[in-house]
Amino acid sequence: MTTVGRRALLAAGAAVTLAGCTSGGNDGPRKPGAADRAAAAEAALRTRSANASRDLLLRYDAVVSGHPALADRLAPLRASVAAHVKALGEDGTAPAPGSPGSASPSGSPAPSGSPSPSRSLAFVRVPADPAAALKTLASAERATADTHMAALLTAPPEYARLLASVAAAGAAHAFLLTAPTTTPTTEGGRG
Repeated sequence: MTTVGRRALLAAGAAVTLAGCTSGGNDGPRKPGAADRAAAAEAALRTRSANASRDLLLRYDAVVSGHPALADRLAPLRASVAAHVKALGEDGTAPAPGSPGSASPSGSPAPSGSPSPSRSLAFVRVPADPAAALKTLASAERATADTHMAALLTAPPEYARLLASVAAAGAAHAFLLTAPTTTPTTEGGRG
């Protein structure tokens, strides 16, 4: 069995590439085909969807920053939204964990799916009342879910399923944010 060296493969690849570049004549720039347009539309949709969830994540961070007592209650929902940002931006639109400029409100490196450095907590208004802050966050969850639902109309099938799942999770988050919190009690003296 004969093995071909890496240099020989690279040289052959370069020759094929050069032949392909010169054999077609000078027809000017290549016009994008239907596949190129569909790929560009999907990339734009992914960016818009990831940005919508990223903005929601920023709102979670602002509420936690303004109301640290809510941090434990919001942690699982925030983690879910961070996972949505990552899943929706699988084409690279989600910032990398600990990327320069992305820090959490505590100043430590931000977890995966954190808001982009161009967005700031300073621009998010958080009501002084914790209950009002939760209500505002629930509204943001509903608005983001609505945005994802509207995007279903133009999304390719696989991405549409992801958007539908994220929108459903957002609706559930909105419910959980507005549901009264109760503490378990023991009935009849049983414990």
